[in-house]
Amino acid sequence: MSGTSTIHAEQGVTPGHHGSNSNVTPGEIAIGVVIGRASEYFDFFVYAIASVLVFPAVFFPFEDPLTGTLYSFLIFSFAFVARPFGTVALMMVQQKFGRETKLTVALFMLGISTAGIAFLPSYASLGAAAIVLLAVLRIGQGLAFGGSWDGLPSLLALNAPENKRGWYAMLGQLGAPIGFIIAAGLFAYLLSALSSADFLDWGWRYPFYVAFAINVVALFARLRLVATSEYARLLEERELQPVKVTEIVGSQGHNILVGALAALASYALFHVVTVFPLSWIALHSERSISEFLVIQIAGAVLAAGAVVLSGVIADKLGRRNTLGFLAILIALFSFFVPHMMDGGDHGQTAFILIGFVLLGLSYGQAAGAVTANFKAKYRYMGAALTSDLAWLVGAGFAPLVALGLAAHFGLEYVSLYLLSGAVGSLAALSLNRALELKD
Repeated sequence: MSGTSTIHAEQGVTPGHHGSNSNVTPGEIAIGVVIGRASEYFDFFVYAIASVLVFPAVFFPFEDPLTGTLYSFLIFSFAFVARPFGTVALMMVQQKFGRETKLTVALFMLGISTAGIAFLPSYASLGAAAIVLLAVLRIGQGLAFGGSWDGLPSLLALNAPENKRGWYAMLGQLGAPIGFIIAAGLFAYLLSALSSADFLDWGWRYPFYVAFAINVVALFARLRLVATSEYARLLEERELQPVKVTEIVGSQGHNILVGALAALASYALFHVVTVFPLSWIALHSERSISEFLVIQIAGAVLAAGAVVLSGVIADKLGRRNTLGFLAILIALFSFFVPHMMDGGDHGQTAFILIGFVLLGLSYGQAAGAVTANFKAKYRYMGAALTSDLAWLVGAGFAPLVALGLAAHFGLEYVSLYLLSGAVGSLAALSLNRALELKD
């Protein structure tokens, strides 16, 4: 990383700005981005894995396993619906009380929601109220995820060296495989160390306690970064401040939509190789769940390497070209989904490993590939809303849709679902290119 030369030496400061004495480097910003994203993704995957292995039995014991899992995935999607509302609401908090207050509210909301899930009574103890509380706490997580946007990814993108934009863009995306590895590792250990009864009674709660602790640590680490005068000055210089939602939607709505759809293939693949196959194995296979999680961990390690490689590729080919090329590869991969998932242990393992590699290569450049289209004053909020919409459209309902289609119509329909995401990405990237040429 080129973290030794200062931001202002690399990028320069607009005349009239007063940040010439700042010595904050892209490498230091990257540390804040990685800390924040890794903690959020760990929390994210703890809930996702529990949605497959725990919640159907603990909160929906009155349904068959498939229906219970579908209900669990429905509640899983609530966070993605709530996320843009959290972004808008806590941007208003930031406008009135400052960035530090907003971050504190968001991350404490996330911690409280996560800890609340850990202490939730089961359906057997509390009845339908347990399901309602689970849904409320999941919405709380979504609001917090949206509100935790600190602007550091945008600051990093704006201040990275010109020939290293792809490299610095991928750093925050490393949080996804890191978070998955830790979350899956915890669940794999608990499944192998505990009886099924103990795991469903109390063992599953432990990862949520860990997630709460990690969020507290991450909160203070990120607050120490954004509260410094150097970061505040840089964020102000780059105009990374909230604006009214009506203003940005009216002025930049097309950029938000195109930006969200550009990474649709990557976001669709995200849950098709993480949450969906775990649910399919749990419902339709005799394989050991803990052993399958170990295979997914191996896939996540490959994905981490692929995320790093994506930075090198993007700096040679361009980020949008990289996304387009990977969308084509994901489209080709989609045709092999039924053959691999129905291909026994070896086919399923190949699906996981290949899928994770493609995910790492594409997701490594999925954040903000076209947010350069935003005018400076809209980039901060535009990047946040683009991310929210990408998660909602591409990933929020993916486990529910993929499992529902596979269970009722066959695995071929999962192929069509993934293919539609790749086509959506290619169409959005083409539209983005046409708009650039028109301008």
